[in-house]
Amino acid sequence: MRNALSVDVEDWFQVGAFERTVDKADWAALKPRVERNSDAVLRLFAEEGVTGTFFTLGWVAERYPALIRRIVDAGHEIASHGWDHARVFTLTPQAFRADIARARAVIEDAGGVAVAGYRAPSFSIDARTPWAHPVLAEEGYAYSSSVAPVKHDHYGWPEAPRFAFRPVAGAALLELPVTTVRAAGRVMAAGGGGFFRILPYGFSRWAIGRVNGAEGRPAVFYFHPWEIDPDQPRVLGAPLRSRLRHYTGLKGMEGKLRRLLRRFEWGRVDTVVAGQASASIAS
Repeated sequence: MRNALSVDVEDWFQVGAFERTVDKADWAALKPRVERNSDAVLRLFAEEGVTGTFFTLGWVAERYPALIRRIVDAGHEIASHGWDHARVFTLTPQAFRADIARARAVIEDAGGVAVAGYRAPSFSIDARTPWAHPVLAEEGYAYSSSVAPVKHDHYGWPEAPRFAFRPVAGAALLELPVTTVRAAGRVMAAGGGGFFRILPYGFSRWAIGRVNGAEGRPAVFYFHPWEIDPDQPRVLGAPLRSRLRHYTGLKGMEGKLRRLLRRFEWGRVDTVVAGQASASIAS
């Protein structure tokens, strides 16, 4: 079973946990680490012999076009993470269309390849944005990986299907939600990020194994370049909960990642989407 390996390319100060603490107007003045951290991810993937998909902010691609080229040249898929990490439910349909168009143009120019995939910042396509998937379909995206079918204080669409589905009738667009697992009567997040850093490694190993085995589906796993950077600056003015979520487990993250990459089969999101598109999926 080949699972989808993905990286959400954003810098340490662009995350949802700090969006009310770090003003976007100040981003350009902060010390960037996204290029060095993304290069570290590229080295890790090369050492482990895996390829993946890099969902990249247009803001990052505009400033580091050579990084985008290195990602593509290494055999990875480049995809869109929107322009500047604005959550979809904070935008109007018109602003969302402009956001994804701006990001796609810059990413494609930097990488020299077409962008077919999109991931919403903080998995922010949910019940509040019934127009988002139709806009993506109209703009010609092959797939989205923007839904987290869980309950969470920052995001979540618990009523959404847990596995690949077509969100727009008559359109080819496929939505590939981030992985969840059923345990103790609950649907729990099991697709990476902070949950992977904070929870014991054994939980993720069990959850992905269950999704692959008992449910016969590929997992969708994600993380960020800043998650393997324990020396990143600290945002001291952020709420305690945000700081705990962001900084817990940074030192052990790279080692856990290597164990996971060696335990399961991994590939680009577009290859997993191709397999799911021909399978029986929800609509």
